[in-house]
Amino acid sequence: MSEKVHIFDTTLRDGEQVPGCQLTTAEKIEIARELEALGVDIIEAGFPISSPGDFNSVVEISKAVSEPVICALARAVKGDIESAAAALQVAKRKRIHTGLGSSDVPYQT
Repeated sequence: MSEKVHIFDTTLRDGEQVPGCQLTTAEKIEIARELEALGVDIIEAGFPISSPGDFNSVVEISKAVSEPVICALARAVKGDIESAAAALQVAKRKRIHTGLGSSDVPYQT
């Protein structure tokens, strides 16, 4: 069994959920490079289906860093997964992080 602890950072995706926090793609790239320099193993770069800006940020972060795995968030919905896969095409190391909602509220497409 491996003794390595893998660091999975969600700053670039979850960090923008803080009220008043909006990062430009350039700012996200700067943070991603710093996370890479710190030795972060996996960077959750965004939620590509949520907006064209988030999609573009995942693409550009994928180009800017090479050591960490670049991860895109997706719901367990075909369109989300296809969008995440498209955004990650140029990433050297890539991952799609999927989630299943458990709310009683019906999902609307």
